[in-house]
Amino acid sequence: MNVADAMTPRSELVVVEIPGSRNDVLEYIQEHGFSSVPVVKDVDGEEVYRGLVTRDDLIDQPDEDQLALLMREVPTVGADDDLVDAARTMAAEESRRLPVVDGDELVGILTVTDVVRAIARGEVDGETRVGELATRSVNATHAGTPLPVAEREIGLSGVPYAVVLDDEAAVAGMLTEVDILEVARVVEGEASTGDSIAEEDSEWSWEGIKATGARYLPTRNVEIPAEAVRHFMTADLITVNATRTAKEVAQELISNDIEQVPLVSGTEIEGIVRDVDLLEGL
Repeated sequence: MNVADAMTPRSELVVVEIPGSRNDVLEYIQEHGFSSVPVVKDVDGEEVYRGLVTRDDLIDQPDEDQLALLMREVPTVGADDDLVDAARTMAAEESRRLPVVDGDELVGILTVTDVVRAIARGEVDGETRVGELATRSVNATHAGTPLPVAEREIGLSGVPYAVVLDDEAAVAGMLTEVDILEVARVVEGEASTGDSIAEEDSEWSWEGIKATGARYLPTRNVEIPAEAVRHFMTADLITVNATRTAKEVAQELISNDIEQVPLVSGTEIEGIVRDVDLLEGL
């Protein structure tokens, strides 16, 4: 199976164009639930691929507005490349998406979800038991944690989710980056740089009074509601056990539009099965 058989073609992609702003990307991500948006530029009437802007970039760089500085470079693949080889590149580079290019032209994008969909359909191997693929370290937060703190916990953990625990340390739900971005907003403001000081020989300085007034610079921040995580988490969780196959779990992920499920034994959580973990089974 080739990349072209699984990728989302350019005709179905939403892209942003340089020059542009972070608000363009935030709008698409909030409206469509995208995890990233490709960036292109018009060069002599031709669309040229330049990079990607991800939801992580928007949160990590709240003061940056220019797409050219927000975007990142990631590995690319060709439409004729083998899908399993592309999945291997994703796993090795820890990249959730690979732009599919022909020269400088963007012809599509291959995401982890595209590969998981191929596993769910049985188009590539999906018989590995997820007990062998699950990540045993689990990022967690408390149901009463303020959402900005939970967002920071997710950012520091390097994974896009947190399992939410209640007062008895039982699993109460799941919080994801998507949940946070749905309620995030960009807030404009000003920050003082302190008093401007006149030089000793300035004509307008008056004896020992040198302060001439505060200077202000415009700022931009991502504002996240300070309410408890329980108000934003998904409470109705799907869980799996270690005997389920990668194909079966892939079907659960695709049908429920989620990126990870807790791995449980009885009522005890033993790990997390992420969509990227299923790629290891290939």
